[in-house]
Amino acid sequence: MKKYMDIYERLKKDITDGVYKTGSRLPSKRLLCEQFGTSVITVEHAYDLLIDEGYVNAVEKRGYFVIYDSMDFFSNDRKGSYSDVFYDRSEFENYFENQTDNEYNGISFDLYSKTVRKVINIYQEDILKKSPPFGNTELRVTLSDYLLRSRGIRVSPENIMIGAGAEYLYSVIVKVIGNDKTYGVETPGYGKIKEVYENERAGTDMLLLGKNGIKSSELQRTKADVLHVTPYRSYPTGVIATAGKKTEYINWSAKKDGIIIEDDFESEFSPSIKAVDTLFSMDNEGRVIYVNTFTRTIAPSVRIAYMIIPDRLLKLFKEKTSFISCPVPTMEQLFVAQLIESGDFERHINRVRRFLRNKKGK
Repeated sequence: MKKYMDIYERLKKDITDGVYKTGSRLPSKRLLCEQFGTSVITVEHAYDLLIDEGYVNAVEKRGYFVIYDSMDFFSNDRKGSYSDVFYDRSEFENYFENQTDNEYNGISFDLYSKTVRKVINIYQEDILKKSPPFGNTELRVTLSDYLLRSRGIRVSPENIMIGAGAEYLYSVIVKVIGNDKTYGVETPGYGKIKEVYENERAGTDMLLLGKNGIKSSELQRTKADVLHVTPYRSYPTGVIATAGKKTEYINWSAKKDGIIIEDDFESEFSPSIKAVDTLFSMDNEGRVIYVNTFTRTIAPSVRIAYMIIPDRLLKLFKEKTSFISCPVPTMEQLFVAQLIESGDFERHINRVRRFLRNKKGK
């Protein structure tokens, strides 16, 4: 492990374990340099990661302060925190304006055509075969390997389901979890999420976003059984959930006996030098269903999404979806599998992330 990651992990554990309380000042860079026998730049890298993920905040000429708060809102009367709300509407609008980015970050046509030709040469007539209900085995195995090395998500191919876009998978979730449940949805948010749930005749509860995710007061009041969240860059506001807010979501699911749908759209393009922590990887009770798509990372025409079903729900999903056929053609699934397996997908992602880091001056 690189030295800065060692420092990052040590500080992160101390913060989440409560060694450093919310609002407390962290050791100076000079002190950490002496403690770990490393350079200032290495310590700065570690602090940059903690800032990116919402554990700490840098105050000019004063140092680094802990902003992480597990926000165990069931055990106290807190009304929200200073970091949980937008102070006024104009600040919200300015934040929205600065965060929204519609630039095309997909692959080139040359790479697309090269990969298609390779798939045809390798699989030939097999591309005409019908896909298994949960998706093509090659793609699910490739995704399992990719998620482990790129996101630290350890999951069996058996737990991965392929679908024709995220909206399709949302509708599958309702068919399995039930339309007699209430689905908590972010507002402002991506309008199609609410439309899909209501089209499936499920109830929805619109939960107001704050600066770091859904407001604590909204989580307290909602009667929702399922929480649909976009921790990374909620659309259209660009709000990114902090580490503390993610922990709050996990606490909500455990204490309300609820399910979380983690919509991780576009998180691969985080400019952070470390992959963003997912709710799925933070959850120890199998309450998070993870959903992602290749629409933004490959091309808008590639209508392929996937979800990771936790072990505790896998049997239920298999029983309730036994009659559903995978709507994604085998050719398209093999194309995505080949793109990932060749390393071209990750090279593309890394190029875009470097570009975004340089653009933001990181």
